[in-house]
Amino acid sequence: MRLLVIEDDADLGPWLRETLEQALGGADLVATLDEARAALQVRPFDLVVMDRRMPDGDAIDLVSMLRRLTPRPSILVLTALDDPNDIARALDAGADDYLAKPFEPVELIARARAVLRRNQLDQKGITSVANLRFDMPARAAYIDDQPLVLPRRELALLEALMRRAGHVVLRESLENAVYGFDDEIQSNAIDAHLSRLRKRLREHGCLAEIKPLRGIGYLMTDGA
Repeated sequence: MRLLVIEDDADLGPWLRETLEQALGGADLVATLDEARAALQVRPFDLVVMDRRMPDGDAIDLVSMLRRLTPRPSILVLTALDDPNDIARALDAGADDYLAKPFEPVELIARARAVLRRNQLDQKGITSVANLRFDMPARAAYIDDQPLVLPRRELALLEALMRRAGHVVLRESLENAVYGFDDEIQSNAIDAHLSRLRKRLREHGCLAEIKPLRGIGYLMTDGA
């Protein structure tokens, strides 16, 4: 799961990124619409949380671009504007939901999860490989129907691999799933995380395997 926060407030922006990251997955923060457009060209996002009033324009103008992306991210608009006409404009433009400031963290997370679930209704929400199952909307992994608890980055790696189970996932795609734009990535960091993930899977009796393809990426298979 990868999220993009578009917010120029120096206090609110980092708080939003941290709150959403703890609840849903890795998040990146940008402070202008130009930075948002650049970020969207670099990597795909599952959810975009945006403030309306940005230094270089109205974030609603970005929604049409988001709607054209494949896969299309869910869109949650945050604003101090609570006029019905402003709400209608955001939703008519293609936003999935609208949350007026101020708001409580629990409501923010609930709204974010709701729009993600709605956009995933027409997609395969649960993926299984051998005795390993991954519930995409809940971001939960199970081995033989028993919950598998993983550190945040290992969970992000497993999610990225399970989304494309049976297909090669490039190293760059795995790095994008795990790290933000501001993170320093050492050359062997992904390999180290994957090594720990593979060990945890084996220890819990997982029959699925993560196979490396040297210089290319990794493949999630049923071990056959």
